[in-house]
Amino acid sequence: MTTTPPFTGVHPIVPTPFHEDGSLDLGSVERLIDHQLAAGVQGIAVLGFMGEAHKLRGGERRSVIETAVARADGRLLVWVGIRAFGTAGTIEQVQEAEALGADAVFVAPIAPGTVAVLERHYREVAAATSLPVAIHDYPAEFGVRIPAELIAQLANDGVTPYLKAEDPPVLVKQRRILELAPGRIGIFGGLGGMWVLEELANGAAGVMTGLAFPEVLVDIVQRYRRGDVDGAAALFDRVLPLIRYEFQPGIGVALRKHVFQRRGVFATTTVRAPSPPVDDATIREFEAVAKRVGLDLDAPGSGAP
Repeated sequence: MTTTPPFTGVHPIVPTPFHEDGSLDLGSVERLIDHQLAAGVQGIAVLGFMGEAHKLRGGERRSVIETAVARADGRLLVWVGIRAFGTAGTIEQVQEAEALGADAVFVAPIAPGTVAVLERHYREVAAATSLPVAIHDYPAEFGVRIPAELIAQLANDGVTPYLKAEDPPVLVKQRRILELAPGRIGIFGGLGGMWVLEELANGAAGVMTGLAFPEVLVDIVQRYRRGDVDGAAALFDRVLPLIRYEFQPGIGVALRKHVFQRRGVFATTTVRAPSPPVDDATIREFEAVAKRVGLDLDAPGSGAP
């Protein structure tokens, strides 16, 4: 008998808003939750890598979680990103998220990244919380590659029933994991949504990435789920240039914040150092791509192109 994990759909990684002086902007966090709800997502993921969690103080982390949970008020799932240098610090963050009302956590690996270290890490973290735990598999940022066999083993044992999959070639690894742990793991694609259509075709539970137009991801997933594969593919092909442009290392967060400000969600586009500012030429190119694929940066609503 299989026990497929229940979370599915679109769960965007959301950026953290700041005022012009760099202080936390909780009012924009609340507007962000409202915007995501209007877009039709099933959950949101705060304090991920693209949410600049590594740039926040401890009190700021708590404030973001508290504000997101309170504003969501059970209307969508709230995931919290967890990243620490060791297992003890990871457990501390996970238990804090649970105490503040989060619904689930996605947890980065730790160094040195051997199978023994990673297995012990995730088993100890999962044992310390009642929240569902997702493995965040993103070697480009974390410097650790987690074997598919270990991910499947932990899923089969009920330790980590979810995976945020960002280890290219993602489809090869996804197929291997689902083969080894059939019905035991929910896989959410990331990497800006660049492989969402193929991930769905290969059995993904959904997508967990930070595209600034979440309604587009919702529309793609909904079309696919109701059997309109051609419609999902046509929309995906149409917006892929925007996905590609937005998901650029170093400036992706700033581009997303630019969109959220244009759409009336964020008060500013402030990104904390050491991220570089985005130059005007890049902004003009990005806006031209959005226009070319039929997206209106000033539209406050949630209608997909």
